Amino acid sequence: MNTKSVQANLILLITAVIWGGGFVAQRLGMQQMGPYIFNGFRFLIGALTLVPVILVRKKSVIVEKGDSKKTLLIGAVAGLFLFFGATFQQLGLVFTTAGKAGFITGLYVVIVPLLGMLWGDRGSLYSWLGAMIAVVGLYFLSASPGLVFAPGDGLVLIGACFWALHVQFIARFSPDVDAFQLSFVQSLFTSLISFGVGIFLEDFVFDQVLSATLPILYGGVIAIGIAYTMQVIGQQNTKPTAAAIILSLESVFAAFWGWLILGELLSSRALLGSGLMLAGMMISQLRGKKTQVVDSH
Repeated sequence: MNTKSVQANLILLITAVIWGGGFVAQRLGMQQMGPYIFNGFRFLIGALTLVPVILVRKKSVIVEKGDSKKTLLIGAVAGLFLFFGATFQQLGLVFTTAGKAGFITGLYVVIVPLLGMLWGDRGSLYSWLGAMIAVVGLYFLSASPGLVFAPGDGLVLIGACFWALHVQFIARFSPDVDAFQLSFVQSLFTSLISFGVGIFLEDFVFDQVLSATLPILYGGVIAIGIAYTMQVIGQQNTKPTAAAIILSLESVFAAFWGWLILGELLSSRALLGSGLMLAGMMISQLRGKKTQVVDSH
């Protein structure tokens, strides 16, 4: 593994740590307001956080990747994937448990390599094995024994497909544009759609924003502005499947932050699941030959 890959994986791991804390912020923030308005504010703040960085980089960087139109198009599509991923997950939570929603959402670690096969990227045996072990770990971490699927689970699964599309899309198109500008556009686009929907579906008063100031700031500045930019930077030097496995560790860190900050129970079952997910991540980093598909025609 070269130095760039190691650095990229470390960046993605830090992203997963931050996103894990984002779950706590979301739980606290959405006690004060609806999910669409909350997402609207945190993605807007995330976008605004990047404005000074972009302005400074424009003055100091001589050559930038891509052009404005290309960045706008790629960022808009990425923002659309983010919005639908979050929306279907939220709709599914109305009809299913948070534990099952977390498990099903995490299935994008398998959906990502399946989507990759459409572009001829079959992945290595180690990446597939790591993904499968991560899914087993995710089950122990998130889902209750005797998992039975409910109507809302299908909605959460659709959301997981959009998360997977986002990972694959970022992997394929982010190297063509500036990472900071791309993160700004996708965050702004997600914010505008969220506000647009929230205005029609949710009641809102400004006092709600004041009550949820800290969760919004964490979710906006750190989880969106910093972490989503780190995702874009990290994925420029990491295979999509490996990136998905590392990013799925947000579930592990969500459990940790929930235990540390909210006093939530961290059972032996959850610890086993966390260990398996970490093992899956490490196995996915091993080098191996790509799997071969036999053509029967």
